[in-house]
Amino acid sequence: MEHFSFASFWERTDAVGHAVAYLLLAMSLLSWYFILAKGWASWRVRRSKGVVQAFWDAPTLNDGVATVSSGDPEGIYAALAEAGAAGVHVVGRATLAGEMGRGEQLTRVLRDAIHVSTTRLESGLTLLASVASTAPFVGLMGTVWGIYHALAAVSASGTVQIDKVAGPVGEALIMTGIGLLVAVPAVLAYNGFNRINRLTLSELDAFAHDLHAYLTRDGAGV
Repeated sequence: MEHFSFASFWERTDAVGHAVAYLLLAMSLLSWYFILAKGWASWRVRRSKGVVQAFWDAPTLNDGVATVSSGDPEGIYAALAEAGAAGVHVVGRATLAGEMGRGEQLTRVLRDAIHVSTTRLESGLTLLASVASTAPFVGLMGTVWGIYHALAAVSASGTVQIDKVAGPVGEALIMTGIGLLVAVPAVLAYNGFNRINRLTLSELDAFAHDLHAYLTRDGAGV
């Protein structure tokens, strides 16, 4: 009776089976790269959330912006503070933006800053979602292709022997297992990063609201 092993499956399969395996390997490497890179970035973002309070503890607007910029290495909260400070000086200039009132102008620049921060936070999540949803099907394709070759070999031999069928079929199922191993970390990471992003975006919305209220009050400035 033949023993199950990935090595024997690799020897039996053709270019299609090899291509499926290489595709799963590439998907796994890409997802783990983004998981590690995104995990490091998310940790730095969550560690720097205290800069919002440090901003409000600063004596002036310029000091607050400098404090946020130095304490936010990922630039998530800093983008909002810098945009708000810059928006104060645009009002009254001979531009379309300058013709807007202070409140409308600050709303525009703060909204744009939140959009930039949101794009930064969500970068890489589409890839993780794609890997999580497609990897099991890619592995299943490898399994189906392996079973097809096993049955084709049995048909060509003209005799049906269970030990000649069970080995190749069992080995082909390895591809489905590999597809699941690739998909599961991507699913968990995607859900985890989404939760972190929701917390961060909620804090950004609150910061933008408070910053808008401060900058639109009478006498606001640097």
